[in-house]
Formats: sequence, structure tokens, C-alpha cells
Amino acid sequence: MSIKVLCPDVISKIAAGEIVERPASVVKELVENSLDAGATQITVEAGGGGIDLIKVTDNGAGIPADEVELAFERHATGKITSETDLEAVSSLGFRGEALPSIAAVAKVSMVTRYRDDVVGTVVKLENGAVTSKGKQGFPQGTTVSIRDLFRNVPARLKFLKSPSTENGHISHLVTQYGLAFPEVKFHLIINGRTSFRSPGNGSLRDVLVEVYGLETAQGMLELGANEGVEGTVLDIHGFVSPSSLSRSNRNYLSFFVNRRWVRSRMLAYAVEEAFQGMLMTGKHPIAAINISLPPEEIDVNVHPTKSEIKFRRERQVFVAVQRAVRNTVVGSATVPSMRILPLPSVVPAFTPSLFARPASGKVTSLPQLTGEQEGAQPRPQLPILRVIGQLQNAYIVAEGPDGMYLIDQHAAHERVLLERAREQQASRAIEVQGLLEPVAIEVTAQQQELLQSQREVFYESGFHLEQFGERTYLLRSVPAVLRKPDITRVLAEILDSLGGLQESEWQESIAVSLACHGAIPAGQSLSLQEMEELVHQLEQTQSPRTCPHGRPTMIHLSASQLEREFGRR
Repeated sequence: MSIKVLCPDVISKIAAGEIVERPASVVKELVENSLDAGATQITVEAGGGGIDLIKVTDNGAGIPADEVELAFERHATGKITSETDLEAVSSLGFRGEALPSIAAVAKVSMVTRYRDDVVGTVVKLENGAVTSKGKQGFPQGTTVSIRDLFRNVPARLKFLKSPSTENGHISHLVTQYGLAFPEVKFHLIINGRTSFRSPGNGSLRDVLVEVYGLETAQGMLELGANEGVEGTVLDIHGFVSPSSLSRSNRNYLSFFVNRRWVRSRMLAYAVEEAFQGMLMTGKHPIAAINISLPPEEIDVNVHPTKSEIKFRRERQVFVAVQRAVRNTVVGSATVPSMRILPLPSVVPAFTPSLFARPASGKVTSLPQLTGEQEGAQPRPQLPILRVIGQLQNAYIVAEGPDGMYLIDQHAAHERVLLERAREQQASRAIEVQGLLEPVAIEVTAQQQELLQSQREVFYESGFHLEQFGERTYLLRSVPAVLRKPDITRVLAEILDSLGGLQESEWQESIAVSLACHGAIPAGQSLSLQEMEELVHQLEQTQSPRTCPHGRPTMIHLSASQLEREFGRR
């Protein structure tokens, strides 16, 4: 095959593929342009997951009328002028690729008025080419509207997630820039509804209230240590959660370097190292940390999306961040207080078994919406076991036809509860229990997108939620399987776990989370009758040998193994 120079149209689409990965990528580039233009108010509108519409309006400096078309030329920028400028980039954008890349894969219209111009300029583009240009009355600033994203790149559309998932990515991105620029008023509107609004008063804690809710924001600790890096000035400021406040994933770690939102494994590791010995396995802190240092100390020209950077002295930055977080958390450590939530409206009658199904009339079932009762009782796959006792309040000791079995009581109960939840989901008859008083729950913008678009999924899983304000919900009932008092934390973890999944996987993920949180913990003493009931229910499950996470529920020591160990054969 002979070598040829690619045509400009193909080159544009290749470049666009590097920069415009999904709708949130478009929002990122436009918001960064607004911030570089000195905007103090930025409104982001999205529709159809960002495919139908993305609109970003700001009150920045605007673009001079004679430079509007030039702004859509590849590598046209006013943020750097020479090679030496790359060694100390101070703006968020600098490559001159964002607008032409977006215009190559969508319909674009821009209205802008430069501060020295009398009227605004409006320009429209399709396939990267200007189709019309004119004048229009407009306040100082810029509005960029993107429609039919990826309409001429259908292959890219196939790799996008559901509209609610894409909306979640947009929400997450805008909230991150709200944390990075607390003095800027951000307003996010998704499908005509306000999803996020920051006060723009310069207070990072006030932005944390809008992002994570009042209770979480009030519990956050302000970093108070600044460290030098070999003679350079390195300032570390922001907030971090105490050891008593954690989440089940790393999505709540936000890092900004010279106010540029970055993804950095090194910084995440530095923060988690600071919490070593203070958080349970599988738990992660919350952090919003900005690192300020001279531009020449970092290289931002690493990736077209500008979300990755390199530090000139990475080890020293790691130590400074780890030390600042550690000193703050250790210095503020307190004894955690116990939180009491309202009791269920109906308390089940006492039963000698923790594992028996709730008595009739003690809980309610959601009405059957669709489908029919499924399935026959699965055939037991375990031998008949005789319970002997409990080891370390965590393992059930049982005797079988061929030796001894040690059963992990938490893992076994998880398996039982998972299969019960699956059965109830299939029959659309989830057992629920109402709360004496509704519990107010504040959610993040990303979590709200999930609740708004898929509230029926949560209802069918046993969570009855009513909206009560912009991002506050009243929880009126919960699945009967939940026995833990901290219902709000359980729901938050479920919402976080759904963010990266397909909608078809949501019900299974919810069932797994409910089984995990509803199962008896290791360390709980059980009576002989309770252990026998748990083993009996485990025998009836389809997959009794593993928990929902793939861990074994039991180990087996055969009679022959025991004989060998005791020298009997």
C-alpha cells in the first residue's frame, strides 16, 4: 500500500477523537476557555446526555469580531506565542485544538462580544466550515452551542453510555471546576432542570456544601500546612475528610494543580498513604486539594485532553501532600459520635433466628408492576451439615459426611440475601419497611442524575424517595433486608457504585450491595439455632460455595486430611 498524506477532513476527525472523547470532554474545553477569558459567571446547559445539546455561556472578555473565524482554525490560540511559553503555561488551554475539534464532529454556533466591541458577532459552522456569520446585540461574553454531537461519527456514538450516565459525567466535571474556582458562579442545567449551582463567593467550604451536602462539608478539615520543594514555593490548600468520614471508592478525591483539574495516581496515593492505619480496607477519604507552584515546575503538555501532568520533582510533591494531609487528619482526630436514625414504622416481632423471613404483616411488599413469579426451588448443592459451634464469632464449625467445614458467617449470609433479593426483583415484590420519620438525604449532582433518570429502579429495589429541594430527598422506606442504622451511607454507596455501570447491570449491583450491607458481620455471636438456620438457608441457594464478591463461603477439611495431619494414616 502506497503512502499518502491524509486529507484535512480525516486529519480533523482523528484530532477530534483525541480531544472529544465524550460530551463531558466538550464541556471541559468550553468551560476552560471561559475561565481563561476571565469569566466570573458560567452557565452550562445539556440535553440528551450532551448529544442533543451542550450550551456554555459566560461573561468573560469575549472574542474580537475579526478573530472569531480564526478561533476555529487548528492551532490558533492567543495563550502562547513561542516554544519557550510551553515551559511555563499559566492558562488552562493553550493547544488551539478544542474549538476546531468540536466543530469537526458537531454543529456549532457561537455568539460573542468583545469588551471593546459595540455589538456581538454570531457565527455558525458545520463539518468544521463556517456556514454563516453576522452581527447581533449581545452582552459582553460568549455563548457556544453544540448540537448533534458525533452526528457524522456514528462509530463514536456506539461507545457512549446511557444519557443519564453521560449527564453524570458532565455533572461531575462541572462540580470539579466549581471546587477549583470557588469565586466563579457555576450554574449547571440538565434537561431544563438545575443540577448544580455554586455561590461564587470565594469560599471553598460553601462549594463543598453544594457538591457533597451540608453534613459532609461541615465535617471536612481545612489543610493548614505549606511545604517547600527544594527552594520553590509550593502551597497546598483545600479540605480533606477526617478518618471518621469515608467513601467506598476514589471518586471523591479531587486534585487541582495551579487550579487545573488533574487525574494523578501519585497524588491519590499520597493522600491515601496519609490515612494509613486510620481507614478500613475498601474505604477512601474525601479530598479537594489545590497545589500551587511555579508553572515551570510542571509539564502540562502531556496529553491532548490536558488532564495529565508531570511534576519536575515528583517525590518532593508526594511527600509535601502526604505530610500536609497526615498532619491535618492526625491533629484533628476525635472520638466518633454515634448517630441514631428513626426506627422502622413497624418493628418485626422477636424471632429466635436472625435469618428467618420476616413474619407476615410486619413488612410490606411493593406492588407487582410487571412479570410473574419465577422459578422453582433450586436443588441443594451442599452435603447435609451438622453445626457444632462458632469460632472467633466469625466462622461456623460444621461436620459433614466427609470431614469438617468452616463457614464464613458474613459471606454465607451475603449469598442467602443476594438470591432472596434476586427472587424478589424477578417477582416485582420487594419486601420493604417504612420509617417512622422520613430521613433527609443530600446527594451530589452526579448522584442526582441517577436518581432522576432511574427512580423506578430504586423504587423497585425498596427505596421510596421523594424530592425535597434541588438535591435533597426524603427517604420514606427501605428494603427490609437492611439492618444497619446508617441508611444514608448505604444509599450513597449504592449510588456511587452505579456510576460506571450499564443500566442493565444496575439491579444486580443494587442486590449485591443490599446483601453486603444487610448480612450479619463477623464478630457477632450466634446461637446454635441461628447457625443451623443460616446453614440450612445456604444449602438452598444456587451458588452456596461463594459470596456475591466471589470469595469462598466455606473451606473443607476432609476426613483423610485430618487423619494425615494427626498421623493416623
